[in-house]
Amino acid sequence: MNPGKIEEIRFYSNELQEEMELLIYLPTRYSPLYKHNVMLVSDGKDYFQYGRIGRIADELMEEEIIEPVIIVGIPYKTVQERRRMYHPEGDRHKAYIRFLAHELIQYIDETYPTYQMGSSRMLMGDSLAASISLLTALKYPNCFGKVVLHSPFVNEQVLESVKANQNPANLSIYHVIGDKETYVPTTADGRLDFLTPNRELHKVIKEKRFPYYYEELDGDHTWKSWQPDIRRALIEINSL
Repeated sequence: MNPGKIEEIRFYSNELQEEMELLIYLPTRYSPLYKHNVMLVSDGKDYFQYGRIGRIADELMEEEIIEPVIIVGIPYKTVQERRRMYHPEGDRHKAYIRFLAHELIQYIDETYPTYQMGSSRMLMGDSLAASISLLTALKYPNCFGKVVLHSPFVNEQVLESVKANQNPANLSIYHVIGDKETYVPTTADGRLDFLTPNRELHKVIKEKRFPYYYEELDGDHTWKSWQPDIRRALIEINSL
C-alpha cells in the first residue's frame, strides 16, 4: 500500500496574528470527488512522527474500518508557545480555540471535500494538546462532535467546563491515561500527578453521560504509551 501524502502549508491566522504551519495528510485513496471526515490534531508533528497516525489511519481506511479522513496536524513552534496556546490558563488559549473553530475548519472546508458537520469533525491531542482539544469541543459542540484525549492535563477549569456542558449527547469522548502518571515532569510546574485529576475527569464525564470510552493504560506520560493506542483510539472514536 502506498502511503498517503503530507502537504506542508503556511496559514496566516488573524486570531493568533501569526503564520501557522500546517501538516495536511491526504490518504492513499484521496479523491476530490469524495467527501471526507476531518481530524484536527494539536501537537500534530508529534502525532505524525512519534504516533505514526497517518500510516495507521491509512491502514484502517484500507481495511474499511474507518471512513475516509483528512488529518490536519498543527505543530507547535516552541515549548513556551505551546504552553501559552494549550494551557487552560495560557494567555493565548482563547485565541487558539477561535483559530481552530473560526479559521482553520473554514479553510479546510473551503479547500478540501468535507462533510461540514460536527459529527464528521474530530479534535485530538496529548497532554496540554488534549486539554485544549477538549475545551475547544466543549465550547463549539456544533462544530466538533468527537474528541480524542491522550493523558490530558486536568485542572479545575477543565472540570468546570465539562460540568457546564448542556448537551453531552452531541460530543463523543475517547479518553486514556497511563496508570503510572503520578509524577510527571512538566516544563513550568515541576512534577505533577496526572492520574488523580484524570480519574476525577472520568467521573465527571460519566456522570454527564457523554458518549464515552475510558481506559487506564499500562504506561507513563510518553509516546511509548500513546503510540500503541492510536489504532484503538481511531477505531473507538469512530464507533462512538
